[in-house]
Amino acid sequence: MFGFSKKSMKLGRVKKVHLSDSISTPGARSPIRPPKRAHNSSVHCDDQLDCECQKSAHPAADIASSTSGNSNNWMVLSIAGDKPAPRFNHAATVIGNKMVVVGGESGSGLLDDVQVLKFDQFTWTTIPSKLYLSPSSLPLKIPACKGHCLVSWGEKVLLIGGKTDPPSERISVWAFDTERECWSVMEPRGDIPIARSGHTVVRSGSTLILFGGEDAKKRKLNDLHMFDLKSLLWVPFCSTGARPSARSNHVAALCDRKTLLIFGGASKSRTLNDLYSLDFESMVWSMINIRGFHPSPRAGCCGVLCGTKWYIAGHSETLIFDVLKVEWSVAFASPSSSITTKKGFSLVLVQHKEKDFLVAFGGSRKEPSNQVEVMELDKHESTMSRRSGKGPLGVSQRSADSVVRQNLASAAEHVSGRNSVSESSIMDSGCASGNASHRKQFHEEEHNRAVKMVKRSEAGNVSSPGNEQQMNQSNTPIQTYYNQLGKIITLIKKNGVLEGQLAAALACREVAEKSFSAVVKSKQDVEKKLVDASREVELLKEKMAGLEMAHEEANSMSNIIHSDNLRLEHDVAFIKATFEDTQKELHSTRGVLAAEKARAFQLQVEVFHLKQRLQSLENRAPNPRKPCHV
Repeated sequence: MFGFSKKSMKLGRVKKVHLSDSISTPGARSPIRPPKRAHNSSVHCDDQLDCECQKSAHPAADIASSTSGNSNNWMVLSIAGDKPAPRFNHAATVIGNKMVVVGGESGSGLLDDVQVLKFDQFTWTTIPSKLYLSPSSLPLKIPACKGHCLVSWGEKVLLIGGKTDPPSERISVWAFDTERECWSVMEPRGDIPIARSGHTVVRSGSTLILFGGEDAKKRKLNDLHMFDLKSLLWVPFCSTGARPSARSNHVAALCDRKTLLIFGGASKSRTLNDLYSLDFESMVWSMINIRGFHPSPRAGCCGVLCGTKWYIAGHSETLIFDVLKVEWSVAFASPSSSITTKKGFSLVLVQHKEKDFLVAFGGSRKEPSNQVEVMELDKHESTMSRRSGKGPLGVSQRSADSVVRQNLASAAEHVSGRNSVSESSIMDSGCASGNASHRKQFHEEEHNRAVKMVKRSEAGNVSSPGNEQQMNQSNTPIQTYYNQLGKIITLIKKNGVLEGQLAAALACREVAEKSFSAVVKSKQDVEKKLVDASREVELLKEKMAGLEMAHEEANSMSNIIHSDNLRLEHDVAFIKATFEDTQKELHSTRGVLAAEKARAFQLQVEVFHLKQRLQSLENRAPNPRKPCHV
């Protein structure tokens, strides 16, 4: 179990460490020390961070020999030679004895370079930028990027997503070969996620698991996708339960390849400090309820998982989440001068035989930084001694027997493992029950025979001195064990041949099932088309019935209109006759009126003449006589 010392929350100053302190004399111990074992763990990377936990099978530098002081302090590592450009929002990972840093953001814009820090020499190396060919023979160059993820896979470094220049609509995956020092672009298939930055990517074997992030329109995401590195296929995960809210710049870790942890990050309106887990066996999200200490909300941190301890650096303190105890604790408070209190730094884990180290690089507060800091973690280990006795050949007899027993046990385990694989493949493919039972019986016989040999070899070691002497006189038990081991290996080879034949038969069956499924699918398509055609016929019949009803209604309306037209024609004829009679009467009335008008005119003329005559008579008449009264 990895962890810090008990001096928690101890403020320390950042110490400058020079490489010359560890190798000052020709007789000084080399800083290179082979690691204990190979190990790969999950990786976290976002817009402002990238983290990896890895052990390498290659020699790596002993950073402990180059550092001094309190292990609870972040210490500045002195690097010889030229240093890379100061940067933040980059990504970093560890392969072998090298830390690979890609891209990031400087004060003048985005970067597209590749920087390598060699722990055996403590020097930086710049990989020259090149043009590379894609599978479609198009010349490509790695885009300048920030907020991307960097994941190690064998001798390759995978670059996933990020905010790139030029931008892209879908997320891209690039692979960097650390041996050939060249890039190549992967051309994925399936449901490719949209481009994003500030997301997290963890690796489980040959599978990448992507969660969350922020798209080009600043929208927060909480989708979950899987990318198979062998088939280059993107597949969205379908999960249930209380899914985490949309966020970016969070941290993620994969525990035992079956549980995904998500912590913190920034949502659309606030900074988060919640913790979620996804069980890949049931595909159910759940929010983890923590008792006791709760960390403050934070985003843009770096996380590294070591065993059951999840170390999260960033802000003013370094946190530890115990996966087994399900509790938070503060490892120590980071010095204000440390780059871990800045934004956009990267964090990786370098593991050694005796001690582990956290290595932080870059970041920015007011200005970008190219500083490297290390933090020493104590690793508590226990070793067991072995007792051995000399054999007749000068070699430990018990150790030799132990080696033989181990070989036998491994062979038995190998037979058992192949047995389980064969049975599972037979069950999955659905082969005939008779063949499956014979193969199962054959595997069980091999397994039982191997187990009996192992037990017999173990029982032989507990025999009495007389029996040992008798066995030494008759035959060497080691030779007997090796003969038995050879028989088991022969059986395993036969088993491999049978499994090859079984695999070929299963392949043929799979091809036949695929062709049958294709025929069934085509039949289903034809039936579906037939059903669609029958539905269309029914719809056409309904339309025809509607048209017939409309035609009948039109005919009835036409008859009604025709009768109305006849009535109107009769009315028009009657009105026309009445109009003609009226015109005749009007004409006669006009004649009478004209005659009366002429007569009236004559009367006016006569009246005029009478008036003239009367006037003339009045003018001729004498003065009027006065009437006489009687």
